[in-house]
Amino acid sequence: MSALPQQQPQFRLMSYEDLIAVCRIEPTIYSHPWTYGNFKDSLDSGYHAWVMEMSGEIIAYALLMMVLDEAHLLNISVSQHYQGQGLGRAMLAQMITVARQRLASNMFLEVRASNHKAISLYEAMGFCEMGIRRHYYPTSHGREDAVLMGLAL
Repeated sequence: MSALPQQQPQFRLMSYEDLIAVCRIEPTIYSHPWTYGNFKDSLDSGYHAWVMEMSGEIIAYALLMMVLDEAHLLNISVSQHYQGQGLGRAMLAQMITVARQRLASNMFLEVRASNHKAISLYEAMGFCEMGIRRHYYPTSHGREDAVLMGLAL
């Protein structure tokens, strides 16, 4: 008996109808999640927002802001149930492709200094540390530094 083929994730633009599903995922993976309003404002502003679906379920999403020839990754998230399967790498690769299609010269992001898994992924994808933003992220005990990372496209 052969195993059923595993469905491949599909990428598509995020819509306003996706915000409820996205907002169900966000607080399960972040201590200080984006709100519905944050996501809606991003769509209203014309940011490049994408979702990854598998079997009709949103399992990851990312938002990219373009400023002239610079792309800034604002949020990239994979549902907790699907983490550790290479889907974050695939979502990041998709956003790098989007940035290149928009003729970005560089791509930037901030990541919590304590998020070693994410930093390792970004480094594996070619991002380099460019600096530290002191006290950038809120925590339950105060503030945490962000690592500013960049990728030449």
